Amino acid sequence: MWARIGAMVRKEFIQIGRDRRTLGMVIAMPIMMLLLYGYGINIVIDHLPLVVFNEANDPESRALVTAMQNSSYFDVVQYVHTQDAMTSAIDGGTAKVAIHIPPDFGTAILRGEQGQAQLVVDGSDPNNASTASFAAGMVAQAQSTRIITQQLARRGMGGLRSGVEMRPVVLYNPSLKSVNFMIPSIIGLIMSFQTILLTAFAVTREREQGTLEQIIVTPIRTWEFMLGKILPYTVTSTVGAFGAVLGARLIFGFRIAGDLGLLILLSVLFLMGSLGLGLLVSVVSKTQGQATQTAMFIMIPSILLSGFIFSRDAMPWIVRQLGLLVPLTYYIQIVRGIMLKGVGIESLWSAVWPLLIYSIVVFGLSAVLFQKRTV
Repeated sequence: MWARIGAMVRKEFIQIGRDRRTLGMVIAMPIMMLLLYGYGINIVIDHLPLVVFNEANDPESRALVTAMQNSSYFDVVQYVHTQDAMTSAIDGGTAKVAIHIPPDFGTAILRGEQGQAQLVVDGSDPNNASTASFAAGMVAQAQSTRIITQQLARRGMGGLRSGVEMRPVVLYNPSLKSVNFMIPSIIGLIMSFQTILLTAFAVTREREQGTLEQIIVTPIRTWEFMLGKILPYTVTSTVGAFGAVLGARLIFGFRIAGDLGLLILLSVLFLMGSLGLGLLVSVVSKTQGQATQTAMFIMIPSILLSGFIFSRDAMPWIVRQLGLLVPLTYYIQIVRGIMLKGVGIESLWSAVWPLLIYSIVVFGLSAVLFQKRTV
């Protein structure tokens, strides 16, 4: 009995050794997950990009900005000179937080009054918004303590009313409901999973069933074959996306703040890129089992690196750059921008053009590899 079991075990090890791709994924997946979770994923939110609109530009206002940057919760990424520029920076995703310091900020403090500053927070991510409001409040309290201490030393009790008052304003999601943050991301995730998995079997199924050779000998061109494979799945996935949006409206009362037509157009662009990626997986895989393994190897990091769950602002620089290779990263920015913020193409262009290039490159690469494998 043990001899027979041993022979079977030996045979299976030989099979595993021959299937280099599966063996590589089995070894690489735990290491990759360990690195992503241990190094790349940071649940402590800090270094939020901050834009500064400082109309006072006096020592007290500059001290407040410096204190915010030194807190490690904020990184100043831009100084602007108008209210519209400040709002545009948040709309476009350049900053998650903005601070507006009025012209009389330092003068009010010198008079023994409170210097009021406005904190504008992107509420599309409730975790970021809560952290930013809390951290800014702590900075303002620390600055108030410093100012009051200095004034008490100079003129006695008369300065007790002075200090810094930070007035937070939460944009896009004032109630900070997590469901409003998750719904656009979930729609993007569903579309990504459906498209990659659907098309991952497109060519391998034909190859296993023996129909691929019959298609190759027909007059159909490579790009026509690939496009014909993608278009049906584009239609079905678009219908699925509509169902998800309708479900969000009926079940959760979620309202789309922006242009529905723009959302549809950019969703189709994302679908083409994801379908192209699934088709690429299908082309480079010999069997449906290999296609499934490769698709999962791609999708799991996509969830972690795209900002679906964990804020990309809290990730190390190298991990954020890796996330730029994931199409879901750009689509989540787009879908949150349209559905939550109501912004237009001008604010989303930084996410649209990489997605466009990605879709063209992936589709072209799939066609080239398919042609090489069938020649």
